[in-house]
Amino acid sequence: MELIGQTTESLATHRQRLGPLPTLPPEELIAELESSGLLGRGGAGFPVGRKWRTVAERSSGRAVVLANGAEGEPLSRKDRSLMATRPHLVVDGALLAAGAVGANDIIFYVGTEHRAAEAAMRHALAEHPADIQGRAQIVSAPPGYVSGEESAAVHFVNEGDARPTTTPPRPFDRGVGGRPTLVQNVESLALAALIARRGRDWYVDQGRRGGIGLITVSGAVKRSGVQEIALGSTLSDVAAAAGGLRGDAQAVLLGGYFGGWAEVDEQWGLPLEPRSMRARGLAHGCGVVHFLSADSCGVEATSRIMAYLASQSARQCGPCVFGLSAIADATQRLAARSAHANDLDRLVRWSGQLTGRGACHHPDGAVGLIRSSLQLFADDFAEHQRRRCLTVSRPERVAVA
Repeated sequence: MELIGQTTESLATHRQRLGPLPTLPPEELIAELESSGLLGRGGAGFPVGRKWRTVAERSSGRAVVLANGAEGEPLSRKDRSLMATRPHLVVDGALLAAGAVGANDIIFYVGTEHRAAEAAMRHALAEHPADIQGRAQIVSAPPGYVSGEESAAVHFVNEGDARPTTTPPRPFDRGVGGRPTLVQNVESLALAALIARRGRDWYVDQGRRGGIGLITVSGAVKRSGVQEIALGSTLSDVAAAAGGLRGDAQAVLLGGYFGGWAEVDEQWGLPLEPRSMRARGLAHGCGVVHFLSADSCGVEATSRIMAYLASQSARQCGPCVFGLSAIADATQRLAARSAHANDLDRLVRWSGQLTGRGACHHPDGAVGLIRSSLQLFADDFAEHQRRRCLTVSRPERVAVA
């Protein structure tokens, strides 16, 4: 496997498997990434080559690379698995990015709870020469859903406060220490290192014309865990690789808590490729695939997610502090079959009013989740408004912090 393994790979084994780190001129490497079509894997799906070019154009040799391994999404395990087993691939990607954008300093921003990942990254850096060690540092990202948002990561490095900044400049203009900063997810960097070695055609061919990547599968499957897939793979392929479904699954959560619920049967034979998913109104996000079992209530599962997202507010604006709290409270009342009059109508109205009004994108992501739930579980919500449930339910154990 290219991106993940069973044990931590040493530098010697890494080089034996993949060969030395290539030396490509910055323009050539950036052009290769652009033509590969590689999209970022942190959630937003921004084109990697374009992001590197944007920073390179502003750098003047003083940029910073921030390798983002915060991974605050409760249902995702891919980034920590990658760092724990293939740390040198992440280091390679960061070194290539630094050379391409004109950066001397590299920061590895690793979730403080991801102890195995941090230990592997520290050991990997210690295997490199002193000049590379002197350029790199590891910063422990605090727990929290928004800690991995790129401006929050920069704000934490600068000020010790992992909250998104609400106004420009963005990190690519002025980030760590006021310098242009490339904030790139660790999986994106690892894939860039593979493309630099093997070329854009390898990446496209490996993915059946869609690329390759990591996803985290959980819920009503026989074997939860991280999978490395061709992005042309279908939902049925992923379920099969997880040992198959445990009974029937009534819905699937795609993209994580900032993604959305979808009908399993409708998506079963369709690819998990980000552009294809976007065209279908779905989000690949951070590569989460969570199957909801048929004997679990979608309203209850959604209420747990909304309560968590409301608790993770950066508390910088009214739409996030009061809007998400009101949505979470109403969803919880509906789930508990103790709804107030018009709770469901309020949810529909509020979810349409909140988009684009927050100081950061946290409210937008949360609203996307609740709107998908209101659509897919419409009959369930209607019954919960009447204080009844269509499902003889055991509470779904949707992972939250």
